[in-house]
Amino acid sequence: MTERTVANKLTSEERQRVLDVANSSRFQDLPPCKIVPTLADEGEYIASVSTFYRILNEENQLAHRGRSKPAKHNRPRECEAHGPRQVWSWDITYLPTQVAGLYFYLYMIIDIFSRKIVGFRVHTEELGDHASNLMEQACIDENITPDQLILHQDNGSPMKASVFHATLQRLGVMPSYSRPSVSDDNPYSEALFKTMKYRPEFPASKRFDTLEDASKWCEWFVDWYNNQHQHSELKFVTPEQRHTGQDAAVLAARHNTYLLAKQKNPLRWAGRKTRNWELPDSVTLNPDRKHKLNLESKHSRCMMAA
Repeated sequence: MTERTVANKLTSEERQRVLDVANSSRFQDLPPCKIVPTLADEGEYIASVSTFYRILNEENQLAHRGRSKPAKHNRPRECEAHGPRQVWSWDITYLPTQVAGLYFYLYMIIDIFSRKIVGFRVHTEELGDHASNLMEQACIDENITPDQLILHQDNGSPMKASVFHATLQRLGVMPSYSRPSVSDDNPYSEALFKTMKYRPEFPASKRFDTLEDASKWCEWFVDWYNNQHQHSELKFVTPEQRHTGQDAAVLAARHNTYLLAKQKNPLRWAGRKTRNWELPDSVTLNPDRKHKLNLESKHSRCMMAA
């Protein structure tokens, strides 16, 4: 069976001409339905509107070309912390007021290794100056030295402010950024804000009367979270215990309690190991795919052992 030849089929040169015109600086942001009549007004005909659409579709250029093509943002680099004061994450969240559409802004920094809140302040606006002052105070409180710390953040205006950049450079802090509109790149801050806003003590009306009220409530929350909250990702020790190294003794004592219980009633354990109370030696922010798969596999083995 012979292949049917289409008499009016575009030559390879004509097809390339369609692509060159569609991707030219003049037409790269226009759809074919506007390109073809514009050329016709100038006395030029290259191909029909449908042919333009078909060729661009075959080249995967129909949706976006030129400036309309979305920018490609790579995943943020992997940040690994083997102890406190190595990798911090921070963000800003809204605190609604009694006035509709008016908010207070909670700035909060968390250490990803210990989950301890190392700095917070509440303001009436989002400014790079406020972020700079908070960061500087947190570094003083935690005795941060130059080139010791990585700070992960999103792409909000305070994070991108020149005054904040200058502060990080002066403190010797290395910045790390999330991809635009990807909350999963900053999971520790997102999880912290969710924990805060789902606390039963959070104002019943979900609104604060004054800046002072909001600051006092956040001060209470930070004290509770750091010193009383038995964090599920920390094997139920508090962030303060993990931050100061007290977690090792607490978890070792729990392990011994379980061993004694097993010795007393071995049949209840049916040959199984006691619960795993060990914490990982490191915490990774935005792990690459291979690292993530290894972590998930290790977590599954730990759950089976527990």
